[in-house]
Amino acid sequence: MSYLLPLLVFLPLASALFLFTTAGKISAQTVGFVAASAIGLSALCSIVLAGAFLTSAPSTPLQITLWEWMHTQEFSADIAFALDPISLLMILVVTIVGFLIHLYAIRYMEEEPGIARFFGCMTLFVSAMLVLVLSSDLLCLFIGWEGVGICSYLLIGFWYENPRNTAAARKAFYMTRIGDAAMLCGLLILATSTGSLQTHTVLTALGAGTIAPQALTAAALFLLVGALAKSAQIPFQTWLPDAMAGPTPTSALIHAATMVTAGIYLIARLHLLFAAVPLVMMLTAIIGALTILMAACTALVQTDLKRILAWSTISQLGYMFLALGTGIWQAAVFHLMTHAFFKALLFLTAGAIISRLHHEQDIFRMGGLYRSMPGLTAAFLAGAAALAGLPLVTSGFYSKEMILSSIWSAHFPLAPLFLPLAHILWGMALAGAFLTALYISRCVFIVFFGRSRTAASGSTPRLMAIPLACLSFLSLFGGVIEMPDTLAPIHVFTRFLSSPFPHAEEPVWLLLTGGSVPIAGIVIAWILWGRATPVMQEIPGQSTIIRMAKEGWGADALYDFLFVQPFLFLVWLTRHDILDYLILGIGRMTRAISTFFETARTRSLTLFSGKTILFLHGGDALLARFQNGRVRWYAAWIVAGLCAALVSGVVS
Repeated sequence: MSYLLPLLVFLPLASALFLFTTAGKISAQTVGFVAASAIGLSALCSIVLAGAFLTSAPSTPLQITLWEWMHTQEFSADIAFALDPISLLMILVVTIVGFLIHLYAIRYMEEEPGIARFFGCMTLFVSAMLVLVLSSDLLCLFIGWEGVGICSYLLIGFWYENPRNTAAARKAFYMTRIGDAAMLCGLLILATSTGSLQTHTVLTALGAGTIAPQALTAAALFLLVGALAKSAQIPFQTWLPDAMAGPTPTSALIHAATMVTAGIYLIARLHLLFAAVPLVMMLTAIIGALTILMAACTALVQTDLKRILAWSTISQLGYMFLALGTGIWQAAVFHLMTHAFFKALLFLTAGAIISRLHHEQDIFRMGGLYRSMPGLTAAFLAGAAALAGLPLVTSGFYSKEMILSSIWSAHFPLAPLFLPLAHILWGMALAGAFLTALYISRCVFIVFFGRSRTAASGSTPRLMAIPLACLSFLSLFGGVIEMPDTLAPIHVFTRFLSSPFPHAEEPVWLLLTGGSVPIAGIVIAWILWGRATPVMQEIPGQSTIIRMAKEGWGADALYDFLFVQPFLFLVWLTRHDILDYLILGIGRMTRAISTFFETARTRSLTLFSGKTILFLHGGDALLARFQNGRVRWYAAWIVAGLCAALVSGVVS
């Protein structure tokens, strides 16, 4: 069965190459069919592998080495794939959800002139993500990591004629490249410490204690930065809302099944490495909790439907990082799976709504859509209920409850004894659950049950409705495979991961609290926005704090001041060669000073010589008067001088 692993990657990759080379030569229907078929076959391979994996239950991962990439005396790297429970789960999520998104996109994008480029990038995106999750070598994983980054850039800027779209694509590219550089530094530290980047070799060296503590801490910190940037966590959260500039299927693929989950997968894959560094674990949990609240508060004041969902993605990823930071990586992966279901559903439903409302995205210009779009209303309600974590009837409840119950009993060795950090983080996560129910219920009441403002047109094609129905089912019932013992001792998911999970006896009040908070959020949202005369409406002149929340709490302005403007200044210096200008300026100043002194010297010498000449001319004229050739005047002057001499002698 190992030959299916490269086939999983090859099918979407071959589809991408075919679509790129035949762009403009085949019909839009053929393009969509080729892309969806490739992802569908990959999904079928994933299901076959899952069936074989579950029936045989191998004790070691299924591995295949395609070729040796490099080999030296001190380092070796292979292009190799491995299948274990966590990678099997990821390929199932990526291919099945990816297939449904591609199926939806056939009709959604059929009138786009660049449809071949779109589906080529989408299938390449899936192929890169599969490389990422299947790689048994971290350097090979980095190839897939970079692949999803470049594909996201191409897809976010798909409508490149609009400068705002290309700016959003560049922003996503630059911010994720910061994390990629940090991740590469972490990989280099591990490579120099272990001589290999094979995941098994690195974890074996970790268990043997051959990695120096300083190197281990540095590597974990660098890898954490890479994961935070890829998953849009604080302080890298600003690129993901702007990624809404791409087509809606792209948004669904990025937010649900591929790029943003890469950071979660990386930490879950190397959970033993991160668990060995308590400082990094505590930092991961704190960042996750802060991201939950920040993103939820921001989503609560947004008016753009897709941006509300984008900020909700950031908040839900915060739950996953919080679970990873507490050491319960199984809960993070479980929420990753359920989140892929309901977030893909919400984005695809939002795309269908926006398309039928003539590309209107402002929720305050919608309203009353349950009358004209009952099917889309039901689909969005299923996704919204799962996102809010409505108790017992949604998948989001079970995965979020697993995280909340795990946080309450977590232990942080580096936290001060007087600071109950686990309980504080639990309270923050609970507040985030309340805000999540509040903002998504606000969206539901305004869009579907408010006063109608924009008339809907057309109907939802069946090819778009089928993926919505499948995702609705998964969003509602995809979480029953893992339930708290208080409800039922069902632990199919954790047994599937083949990893020990502490199913401690959970207090009933903890379960009741986690289940009642979403209901409280829905009730308050109904009071504020759901009644015939809503208490709150869109107010043109909001307070400063609301404006700041709408703009992402000023993060973009701060980064512009700290990084963008200094960089642009350096670019200006480089473009204008300021050093050359400085040298030229000094030369001009020197020449000006030299000219000044030269002029002053010339003028002073000219003035002095002129005055001297005048003085000599005057003396010559005076002497000419004395020497006039008249003898009697000479005699008179002699007598006068003799008399003056006699007088001076007598006086003396």
